[in-house]
Amino acid sequence: MTARITRRTLLAGVAAAGASAATRASAQSYPNRPIKLIVPFPPGGPIDTMSRLAAQHITTGLGQQVVVENRPGAGSTIGFKAAASSPPDGYTLFFGSSGSLAFAPSLYVNAGLDPVKMFAPIASFALLPHVMVVPETVPATNVAEFVAYAKANPGKLNYGAGLGTPPHLLSALFANKAGIDVTYVPYQGAAQSVTDLMAGRNHYTIDGTVILMPHIRSGKFRPIGFGRSERWHELPNVATLPEQGFPDFTLDAWTGVVAPAGTPEPILTRLNAAINAGLSSPETKAALDRFSSVARIGSPQDFGAFVADQGRRWGALVKLTGAKIEG
Repeated sequence: MTARITRRTLLAGVAAAGASAATRASAQSYPNRPIKLIVPFPPGGPIDTMSRLAAQHITTGLGQQVVVENRPGAGSTIGFKAAASSPPDGYTLFFGSSGSLAFAPSLYVNAGLDPVKMFAPIASFALLPHVMVVPETVPATNVAEFVAYAKANPGKLNYGAGLGTPPHLLSALFANKAGIDVTYVPYQGAAQSVTDLMAGRNHYTIDGTVILMPHIRSGKFRPIGFGRSERWHELPNVATLPEQGFPDFTLDAWTGVVAPAGTPEPILTRLNAAINAGLSSPETKAALDRFSSVARIGSPQDFGAFVADQGRRWGALVKLTGAKIEG
């Protein structure tokens, strides 16, 4: 039997071969001009600082300047959309986080955020654990003692956080799992909620080590449990929440780099190698230590699966709290 090759089939094959050749040529010449790394937060914070480390790694690894562009606002959605709508050529990247890539899509209803469909994963960057703390005024040294204290004072204890932020979602989950009657106090930002916790107006929180460790070191906050599967090297004597009967608490905050969907795989691979090489350096380890965080090295495929899983898990917490922001 003789196979028939139609003109349409032949043209399709030629087009596919041409596109493949163009992609290979583009990847081989990449990068031949500066790369933009969009950060959806203002300059100066921990995520911005990490983004500049990532930019430095890419610059060193690929021999082309990477320019960080801060695009804050609307809970990271402005930067998200600007990056996602950019050409998929490897010249616009996005420094994302658990906030922008995991729970913002569920929190900002009608915003049309879908990181799995709108971005191609490049590399994870760092993990930032969560720790549960109480102020000096709360007489608890572990989770069991805090739960007993809360149950002895129903309706009298507060926790404060910005709507839909990790301390809101995780503290609400804890209250649900522990069966305690506590009140959520909304805040515009982390600074005031931390101040009120220090003053004893609020009574516990579960927030990132990057925020809370300075106050733990000063003795203002007492750590009673880490929200991860293994103990944290800075406070090895503080048991994890899973160790203390709360197995659902294994969610770190995190950061990573993505590109607009459709970016050629060879370009993603080159960017991944440059970032991972930088993460392996002692200098980066020391820099991340200052933020009580650790490097997370992996392939683009690994990071893609991680982002999808984290979106499901954080999305479930957003649903539990009923938090939503129109936008």
